[in-house]
Amino acid sequence: MALLHRAEIRPGKLELLAAWLPGRPWYAGPVDGEPTRVASYRFDDPAGAVGIETMLVRVGAGPVYQVPLTYRDALLAGADEWLVGTTRHSVLGARWVYDACGDPVYAATLAAAIGTGAGQAEEYFEVDGVREVREPSMTVAVERGVAVPAVGEVRRVTDGEPTRIVTDAVDLVVARRLPGDGLAAYGLSGDGSAGDGSAGATLTGAWPGQPTLLPLARVLPH
Repeated sequence: MALLHRAEIRPGKLELLAAWLPGRPWYAGPVDGEPTRVASYRFDDPAGAVGIETMLVRVGAGPVYQVPLTYRDALLAGADEWLVGTTRHSVLGARWVYDACGDPVYAATLAAAIGTGAGQAEEYFEVDGVREVREPSMTVAVERGVAVPAVGEVRRVTDGEPTRIVTDAVDLVVARRLPGDGLAAYGLSGDGSAGDGSAGATLTGAWPGQPTLLPLARVLPH
């Protein structure tokens, strides 16, 4: 479960993304475009230390981009190239925001979410000791094809469409532009149709304006 806070965040997440997106190799929109939020989903860090949120954003009439983010209370050593920016949270204080594909906590959590079939975390606020659950802004499901082992160490990340995270035990393939046409090379086409269906397990999602499930990420055991 993901505990949320009613808080001010400055600069906001979309402000950070407006400056960061144009430098990504998979971004095809205008340099001065303003991203808008389409939907989002979260995973739960078992250690409770790192916030993990995947935002779906659109710039103008362009494609929907999938941007996994991690939120940390300190710099992540050796991850400068994955830093989106820093912000101040009115409850949690200074936060370092990373492209989650470069964060080992995200790799482990994504693999676990797909492997267990758990999907996204339930989001809630705590108000006067009472838990208020927030309705999800999108549907996330798991199509399981294989058992998923623990990932071990992250060995390298290839940032592109899709982004590939290579770990000791599995490769994680994350679509950046949705529909994720780049996932076709890994057994799934952008419309969600499968090849032989045996090569891996897949995280899929649907959101307002996109009623059918599309592949978001795939885990491929070695």
